[in-house]
Parts: sequence; C-alpha cells; structure tokens
Amino acid sequence: MEELDVEPAITNIPAASDGKHLGFAWGPGDILAYETLYMAPGMCAKGSGCSFIHEVRKDEDIYSPILRKLFNESHHIFVGLQTIREDLPSKNKKTQFVSISKNYRSVIRACMEELQQVAASVLVLQVSILLAIELIWNLCEVLFIDAAPAGPLLLHLLDWVRLHKGDVDEKAREVLQSESPAEHHDYWDVVVSYVLQGRFEEARQMLVKQATLQPAARNMYKLMDTLLSKMPFYNPGGTQTLTEFDVKWRHWHEEVDRCLQDNSFASNQHLEIICKILVGDEDTLLEHKELLSTWYHFLVTRLLFCHPTVKPTELHYYAQSCMTMFLDLRSVPEPLDSILLAAFEFDIHQVIKDCSIALNNWWFVAHLTDLLDHCKLLQSHNLHFGSNLREFLLLEYASGLFTHHSLWQLAVDYFDNCPEFGHVYLELQIERVPLDTERKALKVLRICEQRQMSEQVRSICKIMAMRALRNNRLGSALSWSIRAKDAAFATLISERFLQDYCARGTFSDLDLIDNLGPAMLLSDRLTFLVKYREFHKLYEENRFSEAAKLLLSLITAKIAPRSFWMTLLTDALPLLEQKEVSHSAHCALHCGFGHDLCFILQ
Repeated sequence: MEELDVEPAITNIPAASDGKHLGFAWGPGDILAYETLYMAPGMCAKGSGCSFIHEVRKDEDIYSPILRKLFNESHHIFVGLQTIREDLPSKNKKTQFVSISKNYRSVIRACMEELQQVAASVLVLQVSILLAIELIWNLCEVLFIDAAPAGPLLLHLLDWVRLHKGDVDEKAREVLQSESPAEHHDYWDVVVSYVLQGRFEEARQMLVKQATLQPAARNMYKLMDTLLSKMPFYNPGGTQTLTEFDVKWRHWHEEVDRCLQDNSFASNQHLEIICKILVGDEDTLLEHKELLSTWYHFLVTRLLFCHPTVKPTELHYYAQSCMTMFLDLRSVPEPLDSILLAAFEFDIHQVIKDCSIALNNWWFVAHLTDLLDHCKLLQSHNLHFGSNLREFLLLEYASGLFTHHSLWQLAVDYFDNCPEFGHVYLELQIERVPLDTERKALKVLRICEQRQMSEQVRSICKIMAMRALRNNRLGSALSWSIRAKDAAFATLISERFLQDYCARGTFSDLDLIDNLGPAMLLSDRLTFLVKYREFHKLYEENRFSEAAKLLLSLITAKIAPRSFWMTLLTDALPLLEQKEVSHSAHCALHCGFGHDLCFILQ
C-alpha cells in the first residue's frame, strides 16, 4: 500500500538547451512546451535550435481503457446521488449514503481486478494507486459516512483490515491444499494471522488439524480452543449494553492472563505466542510485523486485544502511537500513512488536501468530497475564491474529462451539479469540443439548447454551416444557418441555391426547400427561394393561373436578387401563352413584364 508515492518515470523534454529559454502555454488538459528565440545576455545562437513543440499531458489516466470504465460507472453513481431528496429522514439518508459509498468502492475494486489481470509493468502504478484509493475510501466510509460509535467501530475496522489483507486467505488455501496441512511450513503463520485479524473460527479449525497430530498435547489445544471460543465480540443489534460487554471482555482477558501466568502453554511456543497475542502483549505483536505488514493493521489488532470499546475521539491517540511504534525510527512516513493518520484524527479536510497532492487525478477527491458534502460533513468549509470545496474539486475533475474525445459528455452532468460556476465552466469548455462530425455537433448542440446557451448554439451552427458550405453541401448549410437564426448567412446560401439553379436548371435538396415552413421568413432571399420553388411546382402541376399569380407577386415584391430578374421575366413568357391564365393575370403579367423590362434596360 505504501506505493502511493511511486512516481512515473521522468521524461526529459529536449527543449531549451544551450542557454535558451523554455516557453509554455497552458491548455485545458495539457501543456505545450517549446524553445523560445530569447537568448540570455552574452550568449550567441548555436545551430537552428529545437523545431518541435512538446505536448505534456497532466492526466494520462483518462486515456486508459480500463480506467475509463471507472469514470463511466462512477458517473452513474454520482448522478444518482444528486437525486436523493433533502427531506428524507436522517436514518434513511445514512443508509443510502453508505450504500452509495459501497457502490463506488465496488467500481474501484472491479477496475483494480481487471488491471491486475493485465500482465503489464506499466499498470503496476495504477493498481497500487487504486489499492490505496479503495483503502482510504473504505476507512472514510467507516469513520465519517457510517460513523459507527464505540463497540461497532472496532467491528467495522476489523472488516476494513480483513478486506485489505487478502494474502492470508491465499496462504491458507495453499496450506489446506497440501498433503499434510499441519506440517506445512506456513501453517503457524496462517494460524497467527487469523488470530491477529480476530478470525477465531478459522484459527480454531486450523488448530484442530495440529491437535490430531499431537494427542499428548490435546488438553493444551482444547484450552486454547476454549479461550478463542469464549472471546466476546460486541453485537450492536443485541440487548447487551456496551458496559455489560466491557465487563464480560475484562473477565475473559483476566482468564487469558491467568493461563499465561500459570505457564499453561509453556511447552508449546506457538500456543504461548497466541496466548500473548490474546492478552495484547505489545512486544509479541511487534515481533510479528511481517504478518501484520502495516501499522494500521497493528493498530486494529492492538485495539482488538487491549481497547475493544475504543471511542472515535480516542482513535487518533492510538493511531499515532501505533505508527510510531511500528515504523522504523529512521523512516519517514509515506503519503498514505499521513492520509490514514489524518482520517483517524477525523480531519477530513486534511485527508482531501493530502489526497489531492498525492494522487495523479481528481477522480477520488471529487467523488469522495461530493459524498461527504451530501452527508453534511463539509458545510463549514468554504474557499476564499467564492466556491465551496465540493464545487471546486468537481469543476477541476470535469474540466479534465473535457479534454477526452468521448468522456467530455460525462463532464456535462458534473458541471450541471455545480450551482455557482458550473454553467460558466460548461460554456467555456463546450466551445473547445472539436466538432469532428455532424453527429457530434448535434450532440453538443442538444446539450447547449437544453441549457439555453444561445451564444454557443449560434456559434456551433455557424461553424457547421460554413463547413457544409465549403464542401458545397448547400442543404446542410441552410439547415444549420436556420438553426442559428442567422439571416445574413441564410441569404448567402439562398443565393447559392439560385446560382446553382441558373447554372444547372434544377434545384438541389428539394425535400428541405419544400418543407421549410415558417423558417423561410428568416430572410427575404430565403422566402424568395421557397416561393420560387413553389412557383415551379405549380407550373409542373399545370396550375398555370396560380403559378402566374405567384410569379407576379415575386416580380412586384422586389425580393429577388437583381441578377435573377431576367430569369423571372423569362419564366413569365410561357404563361402569357396559356389560356388557363385569367384575363386579369394576363394584364398584370403584361404590366409587370413591361415595367421590369424597362427597369432592367435602364
């Protein structure tokens, strides 16, 4: 677990050599580093310099396929947490919060197990970090979210240690699968490890195997079995009070001590060691550092055999003393040690601060802080620059997600749940999403429309309209310009449609033009385009009278581009020859024809 401080290999950036200066530009998820032209006084240029720009990413985890599952799964849990009603009774909410915490931990463990199956040295650091994250989260769940009182607290801490000390079970399986388990070289290590973790039932089962091999010592093993079976554990759901439990435990402790004083196990060093552990002998416990492996395992074992009714407020004293006793005097505590110690001191803000420094991304601190904030454990802590701690960490985490080509969609929900600055951050970040495809642009657009981000909507539509226009996709360009409500651009595209018609004699994207409806009123030129297409439909359907009236209105309305006037007048000529056209329409067309012809000739 102490590998939390392991740093990835240092990569040197071959820039700014020979006295030159390094320039850099911060991005949302990385840094661009480059060599500048600046020279220190007295220096002369050597060679042409470095011609590369180096991209330095600050969060590589989002590019790991396995860890992306962590981000995706935890996003669902986060969204569900935000829906818990404030008016629920405290007891109900506590149950839900503990359940949510366990869901987060199960996602961490699933990713950790998947990483362990991939035999790659580069993943060792990620596995060790996830192990540490799950360890810290679990302890925070015990101390802060579940907040067990004296008695149940020790039971929760025992579960915490057992969960994170799985090598005992692996070693036990190896022993039990051997031909003679009681003679296996790891047999006594397994028995003692079970006792150190308070797993007395498993220890007793293992001791039975040894007792069958030593008939002469059967009474001694029977006595040890009795001591193990009689050790009381506090049952929070029972009728026994904490005081009654304490009295019962003290009687048991005195009985174990008498056995030790009477030298009941003097002829068997292994059983005597177990007896010393049961009585809480510190020297014996420290002699088994290898089996305990960590100071916090030593802490929980010491509490089990010396202070089973420890109160939460006393934990920090025992934690500090156990760490001092367990660690070498010359060694400096690792970051993980400091984080766990801060948790035992119930200093949650220090835990978050130390984790922010030690861990390589914001995922852990953002989600843990959010959960603790919902538990009303962070209400008193506001930052000087206007946002509370929860929002600050969520904003940082979500900003990192926005640098990824697909995870950016998850970030939207995080910004949505930051009431103070979330909307502003989303506006800034959404503009940086590359609109690689029309499908992606529609996703971004939908997000902006749902949140009334009108400026971003217009910007996206204009970008996509310009791109479509450059690719000569006039229908798509017109659709985007209408969504942007950009009258000038709609006019430009309408003129391109008319130019194409003059060049080819037919319209493209007829389905779009025929079904624009009220959107055609966005600009005069667009209105003309739609009405002119309507005129052609009437003409094709031999509805000459209606076609003539519509054409006349287009001629007299003066909304057609000047370059198109002659086309309109040419369209009028066949109608003058049609008998179906009414006399009044004939006269009007003659009038309009003559008037516009004179205007053109001028």
